[in-house]
Amino acid sequence: MTRVLFVCTGNVHRSVLAERLLAIRLPPGSAVRPESAGTEALPCSDMEASTRAVLEELGGDGSGFAARPLTAQLVTGAALVLGLAREHREAAVRLVPSALRRCFTLKEFVRLATGGPGGVRSGEFRVDSGRCAAVAVAAARRGTAAPVPSAEDDIADPWGRPRHVLYACAREIDHEVSRLAGLLDGSSARA
Repeated sequence: MTRVLFVCTGNVHRSVLAERLLAIRLPPGSAVRPESAGTEALPCSDMEASTRAVLEELGGDGSGFAARPLTAQLVTGAALVLGLAREHREAAVRLVPSALRRCFTLKEFVRLATGGPGGVRSGEFRVDSGRCAAVAVAAARRGTAAPVPSAEDDIADPWGRPRHVLYACAREIDHEVSRLAGLLDGSSARA
């Protein structure tokens, strides 16, 4: 089982959307197990009702969710850690500095893994014994790819914003995790 950990602030909007949307974008029987946590999450908090509604509109399942705080154990156990903003990636690295090469933002990972010469196309990554070749490709590119403004790697927090902002955030996350699903499992990801 290959664990992919999504991280945001409260673990009630962005990271849970990423976790649950990736779960439905992966093919049945996938070896990838999406999870989520928050840098300031209150343990056992339920998913926000508005987030559950948007998730279900996009085909996801909001049942059985409980927020949880980001811990060193979660970071250590994940093959890939994906923050929804740079601050979340950095929080994971602060907890487990040795995890640097497998910590990215969601958008950064997809961009680095798929861009330029040597980029990986859907189905070319193989997950083997909890390790994914995509992580090595993206980590190697991190130092050679041109830097981008943080706005290009961050997904804005919809906390306290109107429903249409949350819905736009969910659509942005769905687009990225659909691409990610295709990379991790070789499926034809919905774009």
